[in-house]
Amino acid sequence: QVQLVESGGGLVQPGGSLRLSCAASRNIFSFRAMGWYRQAPGKQRELVATITTSGTTGYVDSVKGRFTISRDIVKNTVYLQMNSLKPEDTAVYFCNAGTLSGDNYWGQGTQVTVSS
Repeated sequence: QVQLVESGGGLVQPGGSLRLSCAASRNIFSFRAMGWYRQAPGKQRELVATITTSGTTGYVDSVKGRFTISRDIVKNTVYLQMNSLKPEDTAVYFCNAGTLSGDNYWGQGTQVTVSS
């Protein structure tokens, strides 16, 4: 069973920064891709950023230029650096890992609140 453990959420003022971490219980190269999703109250979960095995990254338009997804292969950890945070970024952020066989794994989520 794969475990994904997120950390790094919290309360930050508008314009501030946070870095989320997602530690996987196995080699992250065993996944086709990993990503970050978020879900705000009353809204559907949305894909925020992805990184593939080859290192290709992708972002939803609303975070381009502000968020950066990266990984540490030695630590089996994926990060989401979030800069210039806005109140509309407030959500629970979830780490996701997908395999070539179609399995999907989720972390427990970490709350990010952007408020003055």
